[in-house]
Amino acid sequence: MKNTRTFGLQKSLLSALLGFGLALGASHAQAQAYPNKPIKAIVPFAAGSATDQIGRAFAQKMADVLGQPIVVENKAGVNGMLGADAVAKSAPDGYTILIGTNSTNAALKSLMKKLPYDQDTAFAPIGYMGSVPLIVAVNNDVPVKNLKEFVDMAKAKPTQVTFASASTSQLVSSEMLASMAGIQMTHVPYKSGPAAMTDLIGGQVNMFTADFAVMLPQVKGGKIRGLAVTSTQRSKAIPELPTVNEALGLKDYELIAYFAMFAPAGTPTDIIQKLNAALNAAANDKGILERFSALGFETAPASPEALAQRSKAETAKWAKAIREAKIEAQ
Repeated sequence: MKNTRTFGLQKSLLSALLGFGLALGASHAQAQAYPNKPIKAIVPFAAGSATDQIGRAFAQKMADVLGQPIVVENKAGVNGMLGADAVAKSAPDGYTILIGTNSTNAALKSLMKKLPYDQDTAFAPIGYMGSVPLIVAVNNDVPVKNLKEFVDMAKAKPTQVTFASASTSQLVSSEMLASMAGIQMTHVPYKSGPAAMTDLIGGQVNMFTADFAVMLPQVKGGKIRGLAVTSTQRSKAIPELPTVNEALGLKDYELIAYFAMFAPAGTPTDIIQKLNAALNAAANDKGILERFSALGFETAPASPEALAQRSKAETAKWAKAIREAKIEAQ
């Protein structure tokens, strides 16, 4: 009887080990074959936004490396939350990825009272794409020539000066400026950067702070007036614009928007590594470097582990910026 029970136990253990081995083998085979069908990349902002432009360029180059198409889908709304949530709830098989930003993977945790996903655990980092500063600009009919004059005008007309935003970086940069300059402005939210730009050009709002991809063509085309950049150093793309610190005599103003790629948590490591290799190849692509460096974009190829560490640091940084800008969670 005892031998029968022992044999039964050994048989059960053997079956479990075989099952585990088969599961590992299947997972390894899946990673080996990956990708064998098109990949979907969700951009959590509107078509024409910086995230969209950069995401599509990277997706095209990555598709060349991986040998499968990467289909970009725009899913905008709530500062990127809707698109990020869709990826967080997708199967962790490498066929749905997120073109993430400082909004979706750093700031939303502090801007929203409740997220439909856990920002810290819902995603598997793939790799860092790059960063870009923002430009503070006004409608051409606003009677100011520089940022100091704009601040003086806003101080003389509390709450009467309006500013647009369609993303976290746009909102926080403007609220930080208001807080540090001691002015009160009225916020006008938009669903997309291009829509906000249309209204800035048309004079429906006075001021808009957005990334170079949206701003630079309009500033150089004379359709709006650039006042300053949000980095700590002047940009080579438009060196005539001072930094906010220079323009207002500040020391600690800085806001940089960044872009990175994520997969749903639980995506196999082998698949993450393949995506990271393709992403880094895109980040080093001459065409991408030439196209986006003119817009102030700086690439920074790195490992998934480096992105994980950066995400933690950026989350803390944005929490501090949001707190100091006195933005209340919604």
